[in-house]
Amino acid sequence: MNRAIESSLNGNEGEQNWIRQLRGTWISTVFNIDWPSRKGLPSEQQKQEFIQILDDVKQMGMNAVVVQVRPMADAFYPSEYAPWSEYLTGTQGKSPGYDPLAFMVEEAHKRNLEFHAWFNPYRISTQSSLDKLSANHPARQHPDWVVTYGGRLYFNPGLPEVKQYITNSVLEVVRNYDIDSVHLDDYFYPYPVSGEEFPDDAAFRTYGNGFGSKADWRRDNVNQLVKDLSHEIKWAKTYVKFGISPFGVWRNKSSDPNGSDTRALSSYEAQFADTRKWVKEEWLDYIAPQVYWSFDFSAAQYNKVTDWWIEQTQGKNVHLYIGHAAYKVGDDKDPAWNNPDEIPNQIKYNTERFNQVKGSVFFSYKDLKSNRLGIRDRLIQDLYRCPALIPAMPWIEAMNRTLQLTDWQWKQLYDNMGEAWNAGKFTDWGWMVKIENHTLTVDEFAWLNNHILANSL
Repeated sequence: MNRAIESSLNGNEGEQNWIRQLRGTWISTVFNIDWPSRKGLPSEQQKQEFIQILDDVKQMGMNAVVVQVRPMADAFYPSEYAPWSEYLTGTQGKSPGYDPLAFMVEEAHKRNLEFHAWFNPYRISTQSSLDKLSANHPARQHPDWVVTYGGRLYFNPGLPEVKQYITNSVLEVVRNYDIDSVHLDDYFYPYPVSGEEFPDDAAFRTYGNGFGSKADWRRDNVNQLVKDLSHEIKWAKTYVKFGISPFGVWRNKSSDPNGSDTRALSSYEAQFADTRKWVKEEWLDYIAPQVYWSFDFSAAQYNKVTDWWIEQTQGKNVHLYIGHAAYKVGDDKDPAWNNPDEIPNQIKYNTERFNQVKGSVFFSYKDLKSNRLGIRDRLIQDLYRCPALIPAMPWIEAMNRTLQLTDWQWKQLYDNMGEAWNAGKFTDWGWMVKIENHTLTVDEFAWLNNHILANSL
């Protein structure tokens, strides 16, 4: 475990909250937005570019990077589940001659930066031909998993095989690399295409029994993926965080009294992403809604959307970080983005609510680097002039403690859990419980965690 995450797990209640604040930026690899600067660069040049990014991020006062490692059902690491990304070499499936993910994690940790590995679960390609994918691409090996929508290829979220494949793909990274967090963005079911219906009728006929509508079934498909990832990540490594950065609006108040005072696209209806449920169920360690609007944007004002998310995360073991639209600074139809104080004022708004808003993430790095309207300078000279630690997540520390039981505690656990558990053997590490043909349920884990915290085991 690197020092950055270790400090986040061992927070002092007495410390002033303002020194614990996540400060991160997305580093996009899709279309070579942020890194590498173009396809086919020599490996040493790729490495030097990434080192320069990290050094610059550190200079800006950041303490985390969110790096896209699986942009198009491909990989920035050697994988059993995906071909090498074309954004490295220019050819999908061609090795760059080194392990970029291992390199990136090591370099980030050298600088005490958290490394959040960013996955796009369902997206395959921006064109519609399977033949253009590498021969070993899972979409070509399993064309029945694939749908075409809006001229693009996606894995069908309604298929159990797809859910298992995506889960396995994420766990491969969790198990093999010292990442600090798994991160998903806003791409679940694709954004709606006018005049076109997502082609999942066959899957709905097969798996949609018991649901009132196809929309409810679709939301359940995404819910089950999020829930399963939450459980499996923690089962693999309890200290690895799980966060999602969804579209900023869950539902509008006009559609649901629990919704926000907005008039915007809704992730609940448009992408079948029930983001509020994920928070209420505490399936996430953090949520970073993309509040990509200004204070003056009447359809979705920054303060109203942020305040709504504060209400949803209140009292939950889920940190709230805000995603900021650095790409809009000085370059948007909304004239408010021509004000050099727009993002600084957003950060100050968050800081005034530091008990609820635990940090910020900026999309994307290149837009900070360009320093439009002096945003980079403001971070360095003012807003992030003083360093900050990663906010503590006490519930993760509690999970870690469940793995440090004595032999007597493990036996008590076995006695209480019954036949679902099969005792293993006593080792130097204590009584090791082996689980056979059984996945620990959320209720079982809660039982275990509560008893450990209450010292009743």
